[in-house]
This record gives sequence, C-alpha cells and structure tokens, in this order.
Amino acid sequence: MAYTFDTDDVAFLRSPEGDAAVAAVSQLPLTASSRLADTAEARKQVGPRFAAAVLETAVLRRRSRAKLDSADGWLFTDDALQQATPGPVARHRARRLAGRAVHDVTCSIGADLRAVAAVAARCAGSDLDPVRLAMAQHNLAVDGHAVPLARADALRPVTVDTAVLADPGRRDTGGRRRWDPADLEPPLDELLDVYAGRELVIKCAPGLDFDRIPPEAEIELVSLDGQVREASLWLGGLAAAGVHRRATVLGSDGSAREITDAEPDECPVREVGQWLVDPDGAVVRAGLVRHYAARHGLGQLDPRIAYLTGDAPPPGVRAFRVLEHGRYTEKSLRTMLRRHEVGRLEILVRGLDVDPDALRRRLKLAGTAEATVVLTRIGDTPTAYLCRAERT
Repeated sequence: MAYTFDTDDVAFLRSPEGDAAVAAVSQLPLTASSRLADTAEARKQVGPRFAAAVLETAVLRRRSRAKLDSADGWLFTDDALQQATPGPVARHRARRLAGRAVHDVTCSIGADLRAVAAVAARCAGSDLDPVRLAMAQHNLAVDGHAVPLARADALRPVTVDTAVLADPGRRDTGGRRRWDPADLEPPLDELLDVYAGRELVIKCAPGLDFDRIPPEAEIELVSLDGQVREASLWLGGLAAAGVHRRATVLGSDGSAREITDAEPDECPVREVGQWLVDPDGAVVRAGLVRHYAARHGLGQLDPRIAYLTGDAPPPGVRAFRVLEHGRYTEKSLRTMLRRHEVGRLEILVRGLDVDPDALRRRLKLAGTAEATVVLTRIGDTPTAYLCRAERT
C-alpha cells in the first residue's frame, strides 16, 4: 500500500535535512526485491519517524521521470502522481488558457498549475487537502513560480473574473477508477452548477460517458505518443465556436495535430486500397473517424469499423501497406503467412473475438520476414489484411 503523508512529513521533506535524506535514499536500488534492505537503510539515515516518508518520496520521484518534466525536487503522494497530467498534455491545455487569469480549484501537488503559471496573466491555486497543498507550495517554489495558494473547497468559489480549471478526483479509497460523473470528487454536475456561466475547463478520464455532458461543452480528447490520456470539457468562452468534439494528437517530439467536428465528414465506404490506416485513439474516441478520413482522402472499409483505407496515407503516421487480403480463417491466415515467409507478426484485431497472443502461439510462425495482420469484420465477413507497417 502507498504511504499516507501528513503535514509533519511534508515539513521535514522540505527541510535541508529531509532533502539530504531523500537524495541519499534515492541512490538505493528501490526495487520490490530490495524493499526490506532499502527500508532498513532509510531508518538508519533518518530514524523511524520519517523513514517511510523519505523512502516513498525517493520512489515517487524516480517514477515521476516517466511522466513529468524536471520534477526531481518535487514532493508527491502516490494518488496525486497517478492523476497528474503528463508534461506535454498539461502544456497543451495551458496554451488555451494563455493570457487569462486562471484559478486551479483542485490544484493538488501543482502539476497542472505549473504549466498554467508559465503562460497565464496571473493564476492561483486551491485544494482541500492540506498535505497536497503544502506539496504544491514546495513544488511551485522549486520551479520558481510565486503562485498564491489557499485551502478551499472547489464547490465554494473564492475568486471572481477568472477562468476555472478543475481536475476532479477519479479514484476511490481503494485506488479503483471512478467512471460515473456523479462519483467524481467533486461530482461533475455540481462543478457545472457552481461555475455556470464562467469560463471553465474540467479534466476528465477519456472513458467518461459523454452523453451526460452538457451539449454546449466542447469535448476534447487528447493522446500522447499514441495513448489516449484524457478528456477536457471546455465551457463558456473557452469553448471554440461551432465545435463540440475535438481530437488532439500530441507527440513527445512537440508535434500536435487537431481535428474537430466542424470539419466535413463525407467519406466513402470502399474496397481496400494500397494502405490501411488506424486512426489515433483520440480521433476514434472523439467520434471523428469520418472527419479524419475526409481530411486525408481516405475511405472506410466498413461503416462500423474505424479502419480506413486509401492509396496514400496521411503524413507522419504509422500506416500499413497492404500485401494481401482475404476471408479470415486460421487455416487461410496460416497459408498466407507461409507464402510471405512471416516469422514475426503483429496482430491487430477490431470487431472480431480473437485473442492475439493465443492466435500467435497457434500459428507457429517459422519464417524470417516481419509483418502485421489486421483482423476485422467487413459486413458479416471476417477478413484478414496482411500488411507491412511503415512510418510515413
């Protein structure tokens, strides 16, 4: 179980003694197998009162490097780190708030507030949790941001004339994700009521039931390096005119591509061309597959399936050059793979009840070539497309 910090822990960790202790413990292996030895060494370094806090901080700082930018000196709780927005996603959201006065009403440890502080005209943060608030004060100071912070309930506004940023808690006390908007902390409906008429952006999980979102909201799905990370609900003056759904595809290299439902969505259903394209998950989750196809001159293989096809793929994506295709059975697929001497196979499935790992074991691949097979349903026909994946 994750360690539960208190304000005395945070005060110690912010002291020179605590900072030195975390630096020393950070040199330990910090693996599951070394846990007992690491704990003993931490107790030797700082004594029993703060050993667990120091050890947990060293572990969380190491874990944060895969998610946050330059957060080596930061303080975290396990839950706060799990919910923190990855750096490129936080900066993307902050750009839409640039030049405004912004109040982050659920600032937690300050991960989103850091990105906002870099571009906003002015900003403030608040949270009900005194531990996270103390951590945010430390973290923002580490980054050189002088942001006023206050302990306050997100459902009791303490600022006026600000754009409001909210990131409701999405895990219960057992660490399980909450999917029902009414179960968020604070509940989504209450946030919407309290800040009705205000410029408001609410960070949500991408699996949120969008049928329960106000029709005037702009729903933005954001992916990073091919993984859908979050949804944001933009309301009031923050919502783009005429846009109800937006997909934003970010890359760690700084690339950013967007598509909205304000664009045309006329695209044909057609026979397979030279290429298959699997749109980014943000495009699929936002319901913008047809808009994406229309933009890039592609067609749908089937109106119920997200795979697209055409004779030229969009630039900058991983697409699949079609080598052969036909009705899918395991026997016919095995024959196709032998014909192309495939020994390493990526299996993509949509619309069929197929376990890729179990199928790969049954195929007993023996060739030297590498390929991708796309298994899907065209109408009522299970179909296999043997392809070569290429970066366009």
